[in-house]
Amino acid sequence: MSAKPIKSILFVCLGNICRSPLAEGVLRAVLAERAEGHDIVLDSAATSGWEVGSAPDRRSIAAAAHHGIDISTQRARKVTPDDFARFDLILGMDRSNVSDLKALAPAAMREHIHLFLDFAQGETRDVPDPYYEDQQAFASVYRMIREASEALAARLATRASATESGQASSTM
Repeated sequence: MSAKPIKSILFVCLGNICRSPLAEGVLRAVLAERAEGHDIVLDSAATSGWEVGSAPDRRSIAAAAHHGIDISTQRARKVTPDDFARFDLILGMDRSNVSDLKALAPAAMREHIHLFLDFAQGETRDVPDPYYEDQQAFASVYRMIREASEALAARLATRASATESGQASSTM
C-alpha cells in the first residue's frame, strides 16, 4: 500500500449479514472510543446478492449489542464496481472473499484488497462464517473482530501520524 492516508474502509463477507456488518460496527466503536477516525468512511458489503436489503443476522446484532454497539440499522448490499475506486482499503473476512474481490476488481485496484486479520494483525487467517453455528460462534467471531479492530485502529493512528509528519510508515 502507498503511504497516502486511509480515509475509507470497506469490510466484505459473503452475505453482508454476519461478519462484515459486525466489523464495520466494531471498528466504528473502537475509533470512537479512541476519539480517532472521525473522518474515516466505514461501510460493509457482500460478494453475493442473496441478502441485499436484509438487516444483519439477529445473532450478530445480539453479539454487538452485548458490547454496547448497535448495528441493527445496517442493510446488506452487494459490492459494486464503484467500491473499488471509492474505498482506500477493502478487507475480506476470508480468503474466498478476497479471491472473489480480486476477480471483480480492476487490476489497478487489487492492491487495496486484503484479508482482514492479515492486514490488521499479520495473521493469515480467516474470520470464520458463523451463519450455521450457534450464538457462541458469533461471540467468538465478535472477539476476533474486536481484537483485529483494535490492531487496525492502532495501525491507522500510526499511519496517520507518519503521514502528517511527512515520513513513510513501514508498519503498513
